[in-house]
Amino acid sequence: MGLDGDPIESGQVQIDLQDLMPKQFTLHQNYPNPFNPNTTIRFELPKTSKVYLVIYDILGREATRLKQEELGAGYHQVLWDGRDQAGRDLASGIYFARLVTPEYSKTMKMLLLK
Repeated sequence: MGLDGDPIESGQVQIDLQDLMPKQFTLHQNYPNPFNPNTTIRFELPKTSKVYLVIYDILGREATRLKQEELGAGYHQVLWDGRDQAGRDLASGIYFARLVTPEYSKTMKMLLLK
């Protein structure tokens, strides 16, 4: 019975999976920021795409490549531990995360504090 005493009718709920998928490419600000030693980088893909997610230092040198693969449409996140490609801890400073797909690219600033 409902609050008003009337019977509660059950019905069907129809969910279209397309309504749950991202509508556009998006790179979100990492969190936490500033970070030490880990940060999470989230991004959204409205369709399957070849993805490059690369971290650069303040001089524009590649520090590490977090993703270089085809990913399905949806919501994605990557945990970065503040290390370079060889596994060495990086120094405190400003770094940039760059997400590149065939149809989208965006760069965001991150601050690593040790």
